[in-house]
Amino acid sequence: MSQLLVRDLDTGTVERLKPRAQRHGRSLQGEVKVILQAAATYSMSEAGSVAEQWQRKLSGGAYGDSAEAIREGRER
Repeated sequence: MSQLLVRDLDTGTVERLKPRAQRHGRSLQGEVKVILQAAATYSMSEAGSVAEQWQRKLSGGAYGDSAEAIREGRER
């Protein structure tokens, strides 16, 4: 795992993050990690590229009706 050190972070920012972390039941480090992971999600073009790759990978396959399987499961 990589580590990241953020220098010269405004004290007010840290103080605003602490209650947020507490509300979510996380440490300050855990909260910052979640925020950074969310911020580093795919861009729209990257997401489109990944979607196209999955479409190519899954094309031509025979897939059942999942709604029907869910209904059957509920009836049990």
